[in-house]
Amino acid sequence: MEKQENERELSRGLTSRHVQMIAIGGAIGTGLFLGSGEAIHSAGPALILAYAITGFFAYLMMRAVGELLLSNPKLRSFIDFVRVYLGDRWEFAIGWAYWLSWASLAMADLTATGIYMRYWFPQLPQWVTPLIVVAILVLANLINVGLFGEFESGFASIKIFAILALIVGGLWMIATGFQTHGTTASFANLVSHGGFFATGVSGFIMAFPMVIFAFTGIEMVGLTAGETKNPQVDLPKAIHAVPVRIALFYVGSMIIIMSVFPWNQLNPHQSPFVQVFAGLGLPAAADFVNFVVLTSAMSAANSAIFSTSRTLYILGKNKQAPKAFSKLSKQDVPVNGMLASAAIFLAVVVLNYYFPSKVFVLITGVATMSFIFVWIIIMFAHIKYRRSAESAQSTYKMPWFPMGSYATILFFLAVLVVMVFNKATQLSVIATVIYFLLMLVGYTVWQKKKAK
Repeated sequence: MEKQENERELSRGLTSRHVQMIAIGGAIGTGLFLGSGEAIHSAGPALILAYAITGFFAYLMMRAVGELLLSNPKLRSFIDFVRVYLGDRWEFAIGWAYWLSWASLAMADLTATGIYMRYWFPQLPQWVTPLIVVAILVLANLINVGLFGEFESGFASIKIFAILALIVGGLWMIATGFQTHGTTASFANLVSHGGFFATGVSGFIMAFPMVIFAFTGIEMVGLTAGETKNPQVDLPKAIHAVPVRIALFYVGSMIIIMSVFPWNQLNPHQSPFVQVFAGLGLPAAADFVNFVVLTSAMSAANSAIFSTSRTLYILGKNKQAPKAFSKLSKQDVPVNGMLASAAIFLAVVVLNYYFPSKVFVLITGVATMSFIFVWIIIMFAHIKYRRSAESAQSTYKMPWFPMGSYATILFFLAVLVVMVFNKATQLSVIATVIYFLLMLVGYTVWQKKKAK
């Protein structure tokens, strides 16, 4: 019986459609719909370039993930490849850092669900919605991985519809010279209000942490390899579409938004999507966008439940976490890891009760820094792989190696430096560094425990 339990694996219940929609959902974060207003205020039209640059390096990182996963079907996640090419210590580090990445992202987005619901129900306590959302999503994820895929497909469809509606409506406003609030919609607005770099180079650079946050979760499609029916076909297809999605969803939407409204006339504290739809004269614009960002936040929470439970499953199976986390339910779902993560997520309910206005800023910074740390380790694992004999058989190679790899690492490190000098993220940096130091201590303690 023990042997049969050890031989069981995660079920391959995700279809090609699921993988495509998960990739899209990962590429479109809540930060695009809500946080882009503050990013526009910081960088002006140059934010378009910031999204394009970040998107380029995110694509290279995704190609590295894809090459690793497709090189050995027996290894089902990038965490496994880190163990093979960088060793147990770095597997422990990336595993628990990745868990923190999604846990903090879940807390940020669960906090956001409470804020969004209060838009319609002002008297509703901010902690109630996160509690309900976690309960519903955990129950759905416990049924089977296919239901997780269906939830993500539905959430991604809503986000795609909202962006396409913005682009189509914005193009119509630009084509007709639509006037709103004394301004005319025109592509000329991108350069006629202080120039493309309207806030200077410093404003452009300081926007990158906010841009990175919008991309957090893009690598999650690489965690689906172990539950995808045909990873050799589905993963390359999803990764190859990343540049097009970034060009359309991020660069395209930012061009439209700042063409319809000059960047300095947008309210940084309000979603630019709301402002464009309101400019079209849609009375329910704010309600529609609030619904979109609510589902986007629920999508992130759903992805977090999936990612954290699979991460704990891998760590438990590789003896980097308690063995109980590697236990699978009858539906081949890592039930213990999922319930443990959900319990931690519910801590956000307590935080919302005591500190409703301070939670979001702190944990979004922790999420951003943690994801960057994970992406850097992935790139180092890929470099080690490419220098090994196994890479000679690779049929899906990351382009521009090795310069592209080192440039990607340097870019991510540069964003970390920006976060260190940004007062808004300094506390998050300190909290994340403390967590990483505790991980190093934890690894030493865990190894001694295993040795006994």
